[in-house]
Amino acid sequence: MIARAQHHPHELSFWRKYIFSTDHKIIGLQYGITALCFLLLGFCLMLLMRWQLGYPGEPIPGVGKFLGENNAPGGVMLPEFYNELGAMHGTIMVFLGVVPLLVGAFGNYLVPLQIGAPDMAFPKLNMASYWVFLLGGVTMLVSFFLPGGAASSGWTSYPPLSDIATVGQTFWLIGMVFIITSSLLGSVNFIATILQLRAPGLTFLRLPFFVWTQLVTAFLLLLAFPPLEAAGLMQLMDRVAGTSFFLPSGLVISGEPLKVSGGGSVLLWQHLFWFLAHPEVYVLIAPAMGIVSEIIANNIRKPLWGYKSMVYSVIFLGFMSFIVWAHHMYLTGMGTKISAFFQTTTMIISIPSVIILTCLFISLWGGSIRFNTAMLFALAFLPMFGIGGLTGLPLGLSASDIHLHDTYYVIGHFHYVVAPGTIFAIFAGIYYWFPKITGRKMNEMLGHIHFWPSLFFMNCVFMPMFALGLAGVSRRLYDGGQQYAHAQAVLPLNKMITVCAFFLALFQLPFMINLVWSMIKGARVKSDNPWEATTLEWATPTPPPHGNFAQAPKVYRGPYEYSVPGALKDFSPQNEA
Repeated sequence: MIARAQHHPHELSFWRKYIFSTDHKIIGLQYGITALCFLLLGFCLMLLMRWQLGYPGEPIPGVGKFLGENNAPGGVMLPEFYNELGAMHGTIMVFLGVVPLLVGAFGNYLVPLQIGAPDMAFPKLNMASYWVFLLGGVTMLVSFFLPGGAASSGWTSYPPLSDIATVGQTFWLIGMVFIITSSLLGSVNFIATILQLRAPGLTFLRLPFFVWTQLVTAFLLLLAFPPLEAAGLMQLMDRVAGTSFFLPSGLVISGEPLKVSGGGSVLLWQHLFWFLAHPEVYVLIAPAMGIVSEIIANNIRKPLWGYKSMVYSVIFLGFMSFIVWAHHMYLTGMGTKISAFFQTTTMIISIPSVIILTCLFISLWGGSIRFNTAMLFALAFLPMFGIGGLTGLPLGLSASDIHLHDTYYVIGHFHYVVAPGTIFAIFAGIYYWFPKITGRKMNEMLGHIHFWPSLFFMNCVFMPMFALGLAGVSRRLYDGGQQYAHAQAVLPLNKMITVCAFFLALFQLPFMINLVWSMIKGARVKSDNPWEATTLEWATPTPPPHGNFAQAPKVYRGPYEYSVPGALKDFSPQNEA
């Protein structure tokens, strides 16, 4: 029997209701708004980097004079500042933007609604997870204003460089410890909620696929983040307490040997970091697949083909993600036997992703497809993620990875997975669930103006990076590789990518206008279920009140019973007998 939430005996104050709230929906919105702001900031940092790569040595127009003489004297970016932007762009987009949106925002808001629960299992823990996350993000951003600037050792923070970097790196590590703690609090909450608070009749194979992806993601966070938190604390001790976990003996800095207490290992950090960071890729991808699956099922008006195969695949994907991490480390000199093991597991882990994509593609066959904005973004996710996956296969084989490692090929591959892949899924989810959250629909015309140019310019930004990488242009070069004789033929691509990046930024304005305008003036939905969907979140009032459901729902069927032969309508909600 599920315990229902008790309604508050008196009206909560504004601070308790909207700021320090324990309601999973408010916390989800807090995560969403905060993470969207971080995404915008990370995107702006990328635009500064792109200007430098496309037009090295030229003053940054408009904002260059505001960056300070220590960062951009005369508006011309210094290499040190470029390194700061690179490290902080990657960190912000992954740890402060995409993951908090997919898990903190969509997961928090939707999981209790989709399983028929009144709230998360531990509401106060849920509130704490958001505020710890915000504290971590603010700590990282403060480092821009410190002497020496922000962290500049890349988003991977490789020692020994990160151990001897400026004080901004210390703040990066402190912020990362806060962010990891937030994710651990959230993951425990998600697991307990999904396992214990499901509505009567909601068996595991009646769960929406989105809930399955959140459950697998929670286990990934719970098991993979502790090694990185331990590593972060050890690197912090190296920097402030004189330890040498990652500092090797005999290290010479500026002609002077560094005195350390013992012989540390730089490779230890890589193992601990990538043991998190490869499961982290599936923390980004799995919830995105869940969002896309919900939207596709609803807009094809038929059940998902191979639902059970998708569930088993995402579970297997989560398990396999823990035994592929060293394919990031082929250049460290591992032996051929261990290299062969990680090549094999890397090829195997591509199989469940292919199964999920194949199920979604086959589901489209014979469907009565509705091409609304949410569906367009969901459909675009499929080939974009497919390109990201296919281009990752050469990086999983040591023979080809040795040549492609740390080139722009890697940048192109990873961004196809995360930018036109995962971020398109985020946009799809916002357009789809906006009516449930606000009671209003987003404007479809502005949605199309947002989608089509975004799809075009995303590909114009990231596809040429494969050519740059195959030509041997390394990433993290502040001038884009101008000193490379062998790269001269492809360097004009840098200018093209930069121009397309600014056009991509321009066409995010319709989304921002649409989001704000629709909250205030958007067309009101005429029912609680405007998309005629089957899952439980559409059975609540709009927007859902505290406690979510007027009465405890009971589940009678699977999540995607559309166009059932003999049914009176083309959708059969889970809670209708």
